[in-house]
Amino acid sequence: MFTGIIETPGIVTRLEKDQTNLNITIQSPLAQELKVDQSLAHNGVCLTVVSLAADTYTVTAIEETLQRSNLGDLKEGSAVNLERAMTLGARLDGHIVQGHVDQVGVCTEVEDLEGSWKFHFRYDMHPSRITIEKGSITVDGVSLTVVDSGPGTFSVAIIPYTYEHTRFREYEVGSRVNLEFDMIGKYVARLMQGYTTP
Repeated sequence: MFTGIIETPGIVTRLEKDQTNLNITIQSPLAQELKVDQSLAHNGVCLTVVSLAADTYTVTAIEETLQRSNLGDLKEGSAVNLERAMTLGARLDGHIVQGHVDQVGVCTEVEDLEGSWKFHFRYDMHPSRITIEKGSITVDGVSLTVVDSGPGTFSVAIIPYTYEHTRFREYEVGSRVNLEFDMIGKYVARLMQGYTTP
């Protein structure tokens, strides 16, 4: 579980294909505090550390992950939003984030509001993937509050701190982002569809 509060960006230093998998090596100050088998969110995708070096670590993304997220778009030098898994008893500053990306969305507009920014996104509509005004959404692992919500669209407002300390400063029209919709909203949507468990 994660909170959607990004600790630091990391930099991709190496990408290595292994059959249908992609091994991603990332340089980050967090590397010195990690251990093999530990989980981290990378642009909102939960991945397991498989090896460590002095200031880098490596994770593996399988084909399913690459198809559902923007990790397949990474290049050497790409920035990645990083967050370690939450600990029991810690403050939940964002919202409950699983690190399981639902789909990739696309940035459609960036508004400079002279002190903040408003980012607009489009996504493929699905009965269990909804947004509501003032509800929660995770964009590339960042816990955010929805400002405007429409069919297959939403916007979020970004303060200077978030803009400077996450990948938001790199986004432009056409940028692909990982989306994880609010877990509670997904359960409610499924119940409204008449879904029952055995």
